[in-house]
Amino acid sequence: MTLRQKQSRFAHMVALLVLHAEQLGYEVTYGDAFRSPRVRYGLKTSLHRSRLAVDLNLFKGGRYLSSTKAHEPLGLYWESIGGTWGGRFDDGNHYSLEHRGVK
Repeated sequence: MTLRQKQSRFAHMVALLVLHAEQLGYEVTYGDAFRSPRVRYGLKTSLHRSRLAVDLNLFKGGRYLSSTKAHEPLGLYWESIGGTWGGRFDDGNHYSLEHRGVK
């Protein structure tokens, strides 16, 4: 699968994740999505630079939920549709699609 094909698949998966979050009574906003190579923070191998990762801000009842535990229902769903969830490496609001061995 080419990078562009993976980017399309990832965009579709994110749409499914957002809809799933809404079904569970959450609201989400985007945190980091695309990270330009000009940005001087984060890893050079970050999937954000390849448009294959997004950080989501999670809310329930208007309250911001920042813990990895709060993201767990979404993380488990994300994994079930083929993604990599950052909660497995202490970055609970991170959702990505593996590319060339990078999660």
